Amino acid sequence: MTACAIETAPEDGAVGSTGITIAVDGSYAARLAGEGDALYPERWTLDGPEPYAVPLPLDQPEERDTDVHPLSDGRVLIRRRVEDRHAFSLLYPTGPGTGELPLGGVEADELTMLPPSPDGRCAYALAPGEYSTAIWLVAGGAFGPEHVAEVQGHCTGGVWLDRTGRMLALNRQQSGAPVKAVAVDLERGGEVTPLLQITEDSNDRLLLADPDSGLLLIRSDAAGHDRLGWGVLGSLRPVRFPECLRLADCAVTPFAVQPGQVLMPESCAVGLRVDGAAGSWLGIWRPAGRRLHQLAAPEGWLAGSGMWSREGVLQLPYATGTVACALARIDASEVFAHEVVTEPAQAEHAGGEPSGGSGTPVVCKPVPLQQAPLTGRLGPG
Repeated sequence: MTACAIETAPEDGAVGSTGITIAVDGSYAARLAGEGDALYPERWTLDGPEPYAVPLPLDQPEERDTDVHPLSDGRVLIRRRVEDRHAFSLLYPTGPGTGELPLGGVEADELTMLPPSPDGRCAYALAPGEYSTAIWLVAGGAFGPEHVAEVQGHCTGGVWLDRTGRMLALNRQQSGAPVKAVAVDLERGGEVTPLLQITEDSNDRLLLADPDSGLLLIRSDAAGHDRLGWGVLGSLRPVRFPECLRLADCAVTPFAVQPGQVLMPESCAVGLRVDGAAGSWLGIWRPAGRRLHQLAAPEGWLAGSGMWSREGVLQLPYATGTVACALARIDASEVFAHEVVTEPAQAEHAGGEPSGGSGTPVVCKPVPLQQAPLTGRLGPG
């Protein structure tokens, strides 16, 4: 299963926190539950016959800016702000109570959790400084939080590019230059390689990636304004900016990509959150169909969160006043049943996607994952 990636900075195209974090393998999720100021961590178990929630309250309620992060062994990492430090602990159920294992802290003015690592054991965070951004391993190390890399520039976002938790994509800005997505090799001290550049002057951000198919979801202003587009990792074909993903007066943000479609990026189903004046609802799209299907979200959907099965079933977590923990399931094959699929090459030849004719920007050659460790590096920052 593929879970959502989290873009927390507004300039990276986010529209707000989903309120829940799902492990990459779909085994567990975690969120802050409760009402008003009476907030407490809650773990959802998702890999059984039916999902169920386990509350993990402690002696006092949690602050609203506290982060919770599920690990594949069932423990929940919690990050709390304590004056000028970010303190980390592991929570786990112990009979009627909650056990807590302190891990230590990181001194930083700002710290953002990265999406769950594909290995399920580790958790990472970004701490931007004045001239560079630190990458911290905050869970899964031998001696508490460990500083693993320092990347020059201000970095946001965070997308895993492989299934091992080695290759991380970040959206980086240096000295007022445009934002560009770069790949960071965590096993080689944070060596940096250019990943995405559509034009020299455009802001090109990576929002999501699927390692199986190579599908990339991109936000760029190469056309003069922000557009949501897609490309393929390791390909020199142009980035495409489908008109169907451009909705008037609405923000469209991808949150999950169907895994398991090896070498078939056009067939990958994508879940998108659509935000407009009427609220938030669901979008489902795939490159081959070039049509955005807009659907009503289930009541209580934790908007912007969800995961795909390899078979193309989108599972959306929701909670209501009467249902504390549940998943709504949408079969993409039923949604796509009446689409007219045109091969991308035919669309390009016919002047379809991408629009703009011969002047269409071409993405610079990204990094083929199968050739890691990377070549053509920029060095440790």
